[in-house]
Amino acid sequence: MNMALDEVVISRAIISEHYKTLLEYCEMDVAVVGGGPSGLVCAALLAEKGYKVGLIEKKLSIGGGMWGGGMMFPRIVVQQEAVRLLDRFKIRWSEYAPGYYTSRSVETVSKLTAAAADAGVEFFNLTTVEDVMVRGDGRLSGLVINWQPVEATGLHVDPLTIRSGYTVDATGHDAVIARQVAKKCGKPEIRGEGTMWADNAETAVVSHTKEVFPGLFVCGMAANAVFGGHRMGPVFGGMLLSGEAAANQVAGRLGS
Repeated sequence: MNMALDEVVISRAIISEHYKTLLEYCEMDVAVVGGGPSGLVCAALLAEKGYKVGLIEKKLSIGGGMWGGGMMFPRIVVQQEAVRLLDRFKIRWSEYAPGYYTSRSVETVSKLTAAAADAGVEFFNLTTVEDVMVRGDGRLSGLVINWQPVEATGLHVDPLTIRSGYTVDATGHDAVIARQVAKKCGKPEIRGEGTMWADNAETAVVSHTKEVFPGLFVCGMAANAVFGGHRMGPVFGGMLLSGEAAANQVAGRLGS
């Protein structure tokens, strides 16, 4: 016979478990801000290396713009250079034409998210970063966070802070963290995003993936927004490769 469910026990379970997680992740090795494809790849690969990684996403769902594919057709295109990452995360693909490979957007997001979760990434959705912590050493050392509904409704509710060894701005076109640092510290220079030019953008997004302020890396479209790179639409190979590049660079710093 099934045991009767107690609603208060259910509430206590949710509150107590997440409360413990919040306390544990007040300090982490890497805070990845933005749960799109580049952020997911970066977080998953870093967590696989044993680092304590929190992924902060302001929306309810993880996955960024990949869910919708191209104009709500749930398919994405990946170029030859990034097919190995589809294979790495066990994402099925098919060849459309030489150099052009398609995969299902929903499957891609789901498997990237599952890989990050399996690696130990802790997700903080509906959470926004409203400010940054930079102290006397001139290094980004933490983030000021609040619930996204607080920001959306304009409530006067003070935030909390978390400390991170490194922060990765994977917030897409808005480059939220880089802009906050630039506003408060005068750098990095934010050049803004260029027009659609897929071939140029796919190459540039990987080369633009780098540390732009002590303790702050940019990847994905945030990288192109900082350095004036172009946009590329629903071809996502550069996003995956950029997330990998960010993970390798951050791991190199943490390892040294």
